[in-house]
Amino acid sequence: MVIGVPKEIKTLENRVALTPGGVESLVRRGHTVLVERGAGMGSGLSDAEYERAGAELVGREEAWGAELVVKVKEPLPEEYPFLREGLILFTYLHLAADRGLTEAMLRSGVTGIAYETVQLPDGSLPLLVPMSEVAGRMAPQVGAQFLEKPHGGRGVLLGGVPGVAPASVVILGGGTVGTNAAKIALGMGAQVTLLDVNHRRLQYLDDVFGGRVITLTATEANIKRSVQHADLLIGAVLVPGAKAPKLVTRDMLPLMKEGAVIVDVAVDQGGCVETIRPTTHAEPTYLVEGVVHYGVANMPGAVPRTSTFALTNQTLPYVLRLAEKGLAALLEDGALLKGLNTHQGRLTHPGVAEAFGLPYTPPEEALRR
Repeated sequence: MVIGVPKEIKTLENRVALTPGGVESLVRRGHTVLVERGAGMGSGLSDAEYERAGAELVGREEAWGAELVVKVKEPLPEEYPFLREGLILFTYLHLAADRGLTEAMLRSGVTGIAYETVQLPDGSLPLLVPMSEVAGRMAPQVGAQFLEKPHGGRGVLLGGVPGVAPASVVILGGGTVGTNAAKIALGMGAQVTLLDVNHRRLQYLDDVFGGRVITLTATEANIKRSVQHADLLIGAVLVPGAKAPKLVTRDMLPLMKEGAVIVDVAVDQGGCVETIRPTTHAEPTYLVEGVVHYGVANMPGAVPRTSTFALTNQTLPYVLRLAEKGLAALLEDGALLKGLNTHQGRLTHPGVAEAFGLPYTPPEEALRR
């Protein structure tokens, strides 16, 4: 099979979907890999390294002309013309938060397999976990930066100092993002409160953190009380493939402290804060009701070297499977099948269909038509 690796064009997105090691694995199995020139430069991976691994260096159109295209981020409008029937696109899609992209993919007939909805029988999301770990660990350090007065924050040091209380960090969601955020926030000396709807998860986190994290059930009343004392609020809520629920409403913002910071890691799924909107690394924040909002939808892109290797360690086995078997790989692997979001103009993920009120076709049915 011919596999294409285009250069990411999202603002300051420096990750790449395959490392030279991944290219070598594919070439050794008889596949052709077309890498757009400069695709790996942002992650410190040179064109020469890709050539030594057996890749052919090409232009953007040639990379997109492959049978299987692997990316990191969802296609942007200028990439929509490359979408076509017969193309297998394997990347993060987050369709439930982007009607325009969803409609473009349906019009084109492209087969879209989303990293974030590949799901193992135990419910885990193997291709979302590595970037959730990165984003979760980044959230407190990003929040700490924007709490500084020159960046518009309250002027609070996350860990405090002897004689002065540390900052209060409130985390909504106790999954991979929330757990990693709590770990780093604790390490920075903050007081951490974590809310989740799953009581068993709260029990587990209470044990893991030895009681150092305040755990609360994520009721509306508890969320409303918690945001009032938060210096830093981290949104870490995920509903696989669907839009994130709005847990922090606009009318809660006046209750928050002047100069408090919101880092909503769920922004690529619409965000769990009503007032959040996607921002970029070039312009990461904005103010609403005196509260700093950080809505960068590709946070791990700021640490591309770490992120590229963390991501491709997990995606490569699936890329190899798709390269070997094509769409048959989906019918043989239930986890990969759950990743199918669009195929030949049909929407094949229930969460996306529900988000937009569009018809849903079960993936098995769509593939067998």
